[in-house]
Amino acid sequence: MIALDTNVLVRYLARDDDAQFKIAVELIDGCTSDEPGYVCREVIIELVWVLERSYKYPREEIAEALLSIVTASQLSVESAQDIASIVNLYRKEGYDFADLLIRQAALRGGNHIVKTFDQKFAKLDGVELLGTTH
Repeated sequence: MIALDTNVLVRYLARDDDAQFKIAVELIDGCTSDEPGYVCREVIIELVWVLERSYKYPREEIAEALLSIVTASQLSVESAQDIASIVNLYRKEGYDFADLLIRQAALRGGNHIVKTFDQKFAKLDGVELLGTTH
């Protein structure tokens, strides 16, 4: 099994460099359900960040890309169920993708409350805002 870096997925999705796009397509299309390409959680987090910040993709497009990645039979995506379960919150509610994954990881790990100073993040079930004394 091979592991895919963020820039391979970016080239595959953005198609902004013809030569690298063709290589990315060849690589990903060469993966199979028997020999899948591995995509770690950190790559997914970085992918969302790059598509948002550098490419200015709308959340709707990013959400669709995430769903296509986690459901692709030729890819093995770490935490695929977590990613699929948060896509709608990311798409519709405007939460930070990394924050949503942090909450999912905490829940999966048996931690019921995430403590944070982030006021928006704290609006989610399972997240609690910490007070400051300043």
